[in-house]
Amino acid sequence: MNESAPEGGGLRCGRYALPLSRPLVMGVVNITPDSFSDGGAYFDAESAVERARELVGEGADIIDIGGESTRPGAEAVPAVEELKRIMPVLDALRCVDVPISVDTSKPEVMRVALAGGADMINDINAFRTDGALEEVAPTAAAVCIMHMQGEPRTMQAAPHYDDVVGEVRNFLGERAVAAKRLGICDERIVIDPGFGFGKTLEHNLRLLRHLGELVGLGWPVLVGLSRKSMLGRITGREVGDRVHASVAAALLAVTYGARIVRVHDVRATRDAMAMFEALQSVT
Repeated sequence: MNESAPEGGGLRCGRYALPLSRPLVMGVVNITPDSFSDGGAYFDAESAVERARELVGEGADIIDIGGESTRPGAEAVPAVEELKRIMPVLDALRCVDVPISVDTSKPEVMRVALAGGADMINDINAFRTDGALEEVAPTAAAVCIMHMQGEPRTMQAAPHYDDVVGEVRNFLGERAVAAKRLGICDERIVIDPGFGFGKTLEHNLRLLRHLGELVGLGWPVLVGLSRKSMLGRITGREVGDRVHASVAAALLAVTYGARIVRVHDVRATRDAMAMFEALQSVT
């Protein structure tokens, strides 16, 4: 891969320029009735906005809102319904002084969200839908390009790789270069290996252990492990009781080079990141 981003730079994220000298924490707000962790808890706009503001108060650097569940087995939601869920929340959060990311794979949703002030588009489909990159390219928004094998409805049926690390690395590099060819600069690109998206426990662990190979591409790596089923498989804990494992996973991801961690439990994660940063400052 000849085309890569300069290391050590910041992230251009819509209205914001975020330094990457320390790990960033992205707080999750699912405006859905069926997300695997907090589905239904913040389904109405008022509770979603309140939750987002709470996460900012806990130290979130970015808020990621989504109106369609992407858990294994999830069915697609029409664009009009997705917009009905996210736009009142996005409108209400425009005065919150952190970037707002919108989690969507639909170009029509991207278009409206970007016009409404979204600072990042987080796409589990890596902007492969026709017109997706074209919607984001002319804006200042950041793009988060994620790897997924299959689609949410069927992705965990029988995931298979000959070389999971190499295949994910090559895919993310190719999609980042595709974004660059449409004029999306390196400083707007984030890559995500997509833990749990068409991957077995062994695949996930191998990706985490070899995260440095993805970091080597040069673009900031975002990792989302919070409360996922792989943590339940390892600890035996139910989804609501995976805070400790989630924080440990986020901290491990950062030690392997991740610059952004996407989490539900911002306060606990921020405390762990503070310890990491304190240790890094000691010679």
